[in-house]
Amino acid sequence: MNVRELAENTGLLQGSPRASSAPSRVSRALSSGELWQQTGLDTVGAERVARGLGWFSIGLGLAELLTPSLVARLCGGRARYTGLIRLYGLREIASGLMIFSGGRRPVQGVWSRVAGDAMDLATLAASAVSPRTNKAGVLFAASNVLAVGAVDLMCAQELSREVGQMTPEGAVRVKRTIVIRRSAEEVYAFWRNFENLPQFMYHLESIRVFGPTRSHWVAKGPGGKRVEWDSEVTEDRPNELIGWRTLPGSDIESSGTVHFQKSPGGRGTIVRVELEYRPPAGMAGRVAAALMNRAPEQQVSDDLRRLKQVLETGEVVRSDATPEGSGQVMQRPAQPMSMGANT
Repeated sequence: MNVRELAENTGLLQGSPRASSAPSRVSRALSSGELWQQTGLDTVGAERVARGLGWFSIGLGLAELLTPSLVARLCGGRARYTGLIRLYGLREIASGLMIFSGGRRPVQGVWSRVAGDAMDLATLAASAVSPRTNKAGVLFAASNVLAVGAVDLMCAQELSREVGQMTPEGAVRVKRTIVIRRSAEEVYAFWRNFENLPQFMYHLESIRVFGPTRSHWVAKGPGGKRVEWDSEVTEDRPNELIGWRTLPGSDIESSGTVHFQKSPGGRGTIVRVELEYRPPAGMAGRVAAALMNRAPEQQVSDDLRRLKQVLETGEVVRSDATPEGSGQVMQRPAQPMSMGANT
């Protein structure tokens, strides 16, 4: 198996003719972990592979910091790019430190390396079209990034499966919980009126309900791309649980549940979201989302935090750093009697 085959099989070249012509084979390899086994990395173990990647990341980062001119020449570039290379060196060292500080299963640290690989490939792609670069050097660098990136991606997926953040089929799994100082009846009624959700889920543009259990959702995806899907309620237990899944033909594939449980002592409601999600464009979509801080794990946490603000205070505080704008968005406190569930 050569470098290109390895990269295509792991999804780093999604969108290439070979990758797009055989999605079922790629999906099967990723979902079953066959490629992880075929390369023999399963005998080494994800933890040891991650630590090896950590040392590699720190070593490469030091080389980029101390000898940026040499790295630039090896990659087909020129000495005037040494500032950028030093920045990438700092990123590599930060990823290595994240891996070593992440315990036995440094999932986030290895995923940060995957995101870094995507940045490196984008930089090399841009330099490849410049008439001032050495094309052989660019090709040499790209081949090495693809080879190491394939190991990064496989290790990140394996670690994610081991800690329960990814299903055996390759879907991202997210579990988040928050306590809201409102009754279960109130929180359930607010959530069950799906048209309320864009008030605290800022990636949603609109939700249109067109039946007792079905609705059409429009959201902002990575890179500002609009994604749409139809969803149906698969389980509905008033004041306790709502389950859903996307319908065939949707831009994304997702399913999940939200539980509403009275907290001990009558101190509010425990809201627990469990989600399985396949990002648009597969792993490339997940990496792009992570680079723009739109990963599903972070989105769900932020959504629940804003839901708590809406229900407890009637407003959501938005900082100048948020892409949606600044200031405060005023919301009316939830009124269960006037916001009945969609039936």
